[in-house]
Amino acid sequence: MDLEQFLQQQFLSNTLEKYCWFIGFILFGLIFKKIISKYLSQILYKLLNRDSSINLETFDSLLIKPIGFFILLIFIYFGSLNITFPTDLNFETKDFKLSTIFNKGFAIIVIISISKIALRFVDYFGIVFTKKANMTESKMDDQLIPFIIELGKIAVYIILFFVLLGKVFDIDVTALAAGVGIGGIAIAMASKESLENLLGSFTIFFDKPFLVGDLVSTGNITGTVEKVGFRSTRIRTFDKSVVTVPNKNMISAELDNLGKRKVHRARFYIGLTYDTSIDQMKKVVSEIESLINDHPRTDQEGRVKFQEFGASSLDIMILYYVNSTKWDDFIDVKEDINFKIMKIVNENNCEFAFPSTTVYLQK
Repeated sequence: MDLEQFLQQQFLSNTLEKYCWFIGFILFGLIFKKIISKYLSQILYKLLNRDSSINLETFDSLLIKPIGFFILLIFIYFGSLNITFPTDLNFETKDFKLSTIFNKGFAIIVIISISKIALRFVDYFGIVFTKKANMTESKMDDQLIPFIIELGKIAVYIILFFVLLGKVFDIDVTALAAGVGIGGIAIAMASKESLENLLGSFTIFFDKPFLVGDLVSTGNITGTVEKVGFRSTRIRTFDKSVVTVPNKNMISAELDNLGKRKVHRARFYIGLTYDTSIDQMKKVVSEIESLINDHPRTDQEGRVKFQEFGASSLDIMILYYVNSTKWDDFIDVKEDINFKIMKIVNENNCEFAFPSTTVYLQK
């Protein structure tokens, strides 16, 4: 038996030659998919990235893998054109054939592969616009771009859903869309909380109670806004944890936008012992007030007053404003002033009081 006769032998409704061609196409795709995808990626990079917003390595990392997988699917498709589905394996009923399931399954994989490429393009444009937004002083674009990226990805998923229904499952998409419109109210009622959060996100964007990067306080949460999404807002707290707050809470609850302040307020009390004399108290109060008003980082409107007679101390109220909206600047200035207050108290031979109890024992 020569080679040609061997290749013409039948196995599961196909000759061995056809199987060899099929395997050859797959191997060719596996070997050359990376080379072809890299070449296509470079062409797309030159077409899209004319202002050098991102480097080629970043662009390749986004697109080479999904494009490579799609190219492999193309080779598998062309390799299977001459392959006949084995008659013995093609289990058939009046409703479906096994070969139909394989064909539709392959179509689903191809469509999902294309959608992954589309999602990577959304990521690419997100990186480009984010870099451009970082070059502007406005915080609005920093907040808007992640929202638009999410919107773009949702659009891709919706298109994917309808394409699968129409092209793979032969469903009348137009009629389905009309049905979704009719049933929209029922869906909205079923997901009332999700709808409230979505409307909350639009309220945040149009009303602008805060922007990405603002320091906010809502409820018992205080931190910097990192991202505003469709459903929730992410806040980075001072202990570096990320708290996710539903958007409906961000617009319905009381919210203090600390980032809108031109200054940071410091208000606290110190207590001196009861053996402090009137002259010492007056001098300490006067020197602390001068310290605050002469400090280069305060707004020179500080208030230092002997406030009250406490249970264990003579209490002095200290109030001042730091000329900065940044939390780190505020705590640095407050620390500096606190050290100098300690120095003033020590230089005037006074002592800080602490809660104490005197017990008298009767003999």
